[in-house]
Amino acid sequence: MNTEYNAQQIEAEAQKFWHKNKSFEVVEDDSKEKFYCLSMFPYPSGRLHMGHVRNYSIGDVISRYQKMQGKNVLQPIGWDAFGLPAENAALKNKVPPAKWTFENIDYMRKQLSELGFGYDWSRELATCHPEYYRWEQWLFVKLFEKGLVYKKNAVVNWDPVDQTVLANEQVIDGRGWRSDALIEKKEISQWFMRITDYADELLDGLDKLDGWPDAVKTMQKNWIGKSVGLEIDFKRGNSEALSVYTTRPDTLMGVTYLAIAAEHPLAIEAGKMNVAVQTFIDECKRMETTEAAMETMDKKGIDSGLKCTHPITGEEVAIWIANFVLMGYGTGAVMSVPAHDERDYEFAKKYNINIKQVISKDKNIDEGAITEKGILFNSGQFDGLDFNQAFDAIAKTLENKNLGSKKTNYRLRDWGVSRQRYWGCPIPIINCPSCGSVAVTEADLPVTLPTDVTFDGIGSPIKKMPEFYQTTCPKCGEAAERETDTFDTFFESSWYFTRYTCKDNAGSMLDERSDYWLANGGVDQYIGGIEHAILHLLYARFFNKLLRDEGLIKSDEPFKNLLTQGMVLKDGAKMSKSKGNTVDPQEMIQKYGADTVRLFILFAAPPTQDLEWSDSGLEGAHRFVNKVYRLVERFLNDKEHNPVGTLDDFNKEQKEIRLKTHQTLRKITDDMDRRHLFNTVIAALMELSNSLTKFTSTDATSMAVRQESLTILLKTLSPIAPHICHHLWQELGNTTAIINEPWPSIDEAALVQDEVQIIVQINGKLRAKLMLDAGMDKTDIEAQALANENVAKFTKDKNIVKVIVVPNKLVNIVVK
Repeated sequence: MNTEYNAQQIEAEAQKFWHKNKSFEVVEDDSKEKFYCLSMFPYPSGRLHMGHVRNYSIGDVISRYQKMQGKNVLQPIGWDAFGLPAENAALKNKVPPAKWTFENIDYMRKQLSELGFGYDWSRELATCHPEYYRWEQWLFVKLFEKGLVYKKNAVVNWDPVDQTVLANEQVIDGRGWRSDALIEKKEISQWFMRITDYADELLDGLDKLDGWPDAVKTMQKNWIGKSVGLEIDFKRGNSEALSVYTTRPDTLMGVTYLAIAAEHPLAIEAGKMNVAVQTFIDECKRMETTEAAMETMDKKGIDSGLKCTHPITGEEVAIWIANFVLMGYGTGAVMSVPAHDERDYEFAKKYNINIKQVISKDKNIDEGAITEKGILFNSGQFDGLDFNQAFDAIAKTLENKNLGSKKTNYRLRDWGVSRQRYWGCPIPIINCPSCGSVAVTEADLPVTLPTDVTFDGIGSPIKKMPEFYQTTCPKCGEAAERETDTFDTFFESSWYFTRYTCKDNAGSMLDERSDYWLANGGVDQYIGGIEHAILHLLYARFFNKLLRDEGLIKSDEPFKNLLTQGMVLKDGAKMSKSKGNTVDPQEMIQKYGADTVRLFILFAAPPTQDLEWSDSGLEGAHRFVNKVYRLVERFLNDKEHNPVGTLDDFNKEQKEIRLKTHQTLRKITDDMDRRHLFNTVIAALMELSNSLTKFTSTDATSMAVRQESLTILLKTLSPIAPHICHHLWQELGNTTAIINEPWPSIDEAALVQDEVQIIVQINGKLRAKLMLDAGMDKTDIEAQALANENVAKFTKDKNIVKVIVVPNKLVNIVVK
């Protein structure tokens, strides 16, 4: 055995062994319990960052541990390969997005392999491969036939320079994040999926996800946003009534104005009659509409000049156009009660609109809006009612007038899946002048995205390629045009976990193998960042239900257990290129080895908490790996001259080492399995290695004890630092590979202690530590405690009120 630890050589040899022996390739096996472990797949950006290393190290430890438990473990990997970053890189580097993407995949695959992650590479997929996306096109056609997808006009953020729709988050100070052009609000035709049809099931299903963090479930519940309220009509003479939805009908008598979105038909009507109104509408077209921006922006509005009638009092109510009302939410109109809503209060004060208090007359409205529920006053026939009484009474009154009714509403909106970008999956629809939207026939799938394109960043290349979009209608045979929008990239990531189970099936989207791997609640362990807590996870749950209802899978939910890992920070900030605080994993692997990097990233913090990067911490992890190497080297050197005996007839020192070893094993088994606290696992193994460093006896029994302890140390460390453990396992003379070894068993006999430490407290303060025979009865323990010299000093001339004895642990003496 080499005296020096050579990480690069050891890691290359271990990876070669795993590859040659296909150590992580699995097939369905009904004789074993399955375990499907999955980390959210990466975008092929070109280089791994420390967030990747942390995410995939967590998944790999869980997978390797479960394999040692005798389970049939699937851990696949793939690439979330479509998306706008590839287009930006294409512009910058003057290469087609496909070429850039596949080069990055090749490089990142090499990086993941060098970190020793135990993936079943035979199942690798990339979402930009036609073999993959043809099946989401096939599903879309099925959903189109069932009416679960539809096309309608929707207001979007339009970048007039890049000629594309931008997400709210890509609009910064009213300008395109890349072009810096003033963004326009534009109404264009978009494809939507009816996720709202599943709103109740998505909401109710959260209560069954016991393996998900409560914070994630709460975020999804809030996003779905189920509420019960009233839909109320405010009449407008002989014109169509203006409908609003409210969860606070108890404040109806305090309405002093209505607010509508700038895109509302009434606003557009008002703009035609008033230049100032039109100017304001044009200004609203350029504003940001992210939740954060809407929350903090200056609330602005203008009186439209239009009026409506209060449904109960008959009073005239002004209709204002306000920048805080969005057409995409509800009816695009809200009833404004400035006395009882902070936003409405701020707006009313700014524009001198009447404020009418109708709840809690004992509170002063001049100090701000009164938002809590209370007793109604100044509300005519509803005076004296509380919230629930007022809700029912007002609902009944409005229903009798045919001006309102109870309604369950959702914050959730149907999912707009159209993107006017190139690098994405083509939507399999043909637009015919006569037949309208017609699905591509199954025989003509996939609709393949051209990859040999000229990319100038102005609009999508396929919109300029007649050879792509010119076609014939499958129904009438006349000239038609292929849809040139592509899918939102969340589309690909919403079902990839199912395709891993049968990636090689060229004839169907999924097959019976998915039932094996997704049984008992879906993916057994899913790992990813908290930033995906809402959209990705919600869409994946939605897709799972679509696939189930199509008869493709049987499970109701995609992910049984969810672990959301914290961020990797440096100097208190998230690592990012813009901040200049990134650490290159490749550089760290070359300097210290993959095992050290993995060990540090798992040791520095519990998986769910943020991790502060520390160069000194990395050095400490490297020292521990070296210590383990030297422990085995020393044992092998001693073994050359000393026989290894049997595990029996132990002396005190040998018993203590065995006790420490099996206590450690008991602790880390729970931390590894149930709690996923890999940092405490590593800490416990460090303590054990310190004890083993001091145990240098070479008699036959001691050598057997050392061998047992090293065997347990290597096995339990192997999921975390697999390369060095593979190497040292072979050095110890084992003919098997440690990757195929079971998790070690606890020897209960080793946990039986001859002596135990007893803590002695007087009035709760520590006064002595006693080593006494294990199993000593309470009377003898009490006598030994009271006889202790230091205890006697603090009880002298005191009245001993009582003595509490907890066998094998504690004596607490209460004195006055």
